[in-house]
Amino acid sequence: MTYTRIPKTDDRHLILVDIENLAATPSPTPNEVRAVANALRELVPAFDGAQRIVACSHRAAAAVAFNFPPARHLWRSGQHGADLALLSVLDNERVDGRFGNVTICSGDGIFAASAARLGGAGVDVTVVSLRGHLAARLELAARYVLFLSPSAEQATRSAS
Repeated sequence: MTYTRIPKTDDRHLILVDIENLAATPSPTPNEVRAVANALRELVPAFDGAQRIVACSHRAAAAVAFNFPPARHLWRSGQHGADLALLSVLDNERVDGRFGNVTICSGDGIFAASAARLGGAGVDVTVVSLRGHLAARLELAARYVLFLSPSAEQATRSAS
């Protein structure tokens, strides 16, 4: 098998989305998935031009697959399944050598070590979280922190 090396450029952007975290439910409805996607599109610069990876459990797979904009979809069940699927990408796919910007859309502290490692490698790391749901260690590891607006949070809650 031949692997093509993709050179790192500062303008390449990877967005990792823990949809269950941003929807604040382990089983988001199609409306909640669309509300989160729309909120991210408004909040994250160049959302539509970035490479996107969205993770969830098998329970949310259909809602996410049919209602999140084109993205690479990862499904992993069990406790912290979506988190572990995204961590696998961060730890095993040479993200620091391929992307100049990484946006982690989750408030879970499990991403702190990977965010710190990426930052140490010169990657600009942004975290997007719900207000009041951001782990302190993840906040410290990120270069930038963005919060979904109260109206976006309300949209995800009222979408169900």
